[in-house]
Amino acid sequence: MYVGVPMVAALSVTHCFLPPHPGPTAIATIFEANLGTTLLYGFIITIPTVIVAGPLFSKLLTRFEKAPPEGLFNPHLFSEEEMPSFWNSIFAAVIPVILMAIAAVCEITLPKTNTVRLFFEFVGNPAVALFIAIVIAIFTLGRRNGRTIEQIMDIIGDSIGAIAMIVFIIAGGGAFKQVLVDSGVGHYISHLMTGTTLSPLLMCWTVAALLRIALGSATVAAITTAGVVLPIINVTHADPALMVLATGAGSVIASHVNDPGFWLFKGYFNLTVGETLRTWTVMETLISIMGLLGVLAINAVLH
Repeated sequence: MYVGVPMVAALSVTHCFLPPHPGPTAIATIFEANLGTTLLYGFIITIPTVIVAGPLFSKLLTRFEKAPPEGLFNPHLFSEEEMPSFWNSIFAAVIPVILMAIAAVCEITLPKTNTVRLFFEFVGNPAVALFIAIVIAIFTLGRRNGRTIEQIMDIIGDSIGAIAMIVFIIAGGGAFKQVLVDSGVGHYISHLMTGTTLSPLLMCWTVAALLRIALGSATVAAITTAGVVLPIINVTHADPALMVLATGAGSVIASHVNDPGFWLFKGYFNLTVGETLRTWTVMETLISIMGLLGVLAINAVLH
């Protein structure tokens, strides 16, 4: 638990704050937020959030230490020849972030017609950057380790099967979001916001939190919230990047029995439902609250 909770906290924070993860990327697309700016603000929020919800919180969980369920893990020992080098592994993972960060810097510092800016805007596009990372990984982690093309294609096929459910969740959330948009809910909320002093960032977080508790899926809650509160940006001129992060923060709060991740954590750590509520649910809530505080702090500094 002492090692596992910080790892899970880091994954959860990535899920709600850091493009090119599908959740923040989808929300940023809806809000038309700059992905480079969103990534920069997300990094700033991520560091203290992971420290609080990970290592610090895990120190309180030593009484929950249990052996993993039998048969859950089938360890395989790799030889040195089978493993890629450290730098190859790191490079394949961080190349999308590097390309997107360079694109964001070029957008700020270079004129629109500059050739260098146009090139990095293309390779820094999330879809292109991830595709480049896949191509690099095929050669650095596959071919250079002696794997055949057939073996690599089998690995890619298994990976596509693993992410299919995520794609369907995003599509379903997008469809539900469009239903809410077409029903006029967003315009109604926009009308309410015109005469209120409630921060649009706080409203994003609140709507996402309520949908998360009701629906269970953080991705569906975030994408649905984005569709509902989209008109608020035009009314309040709120920073779209901070709106993305506020929505992401609200979408992970209070995970409970209607969230598949709740049961995954329970199974892997061999906990009871009550123990999972006191560990996983509290950790997710800490991430949500820390994220909201980070968003409000950045907004206060910028304005």
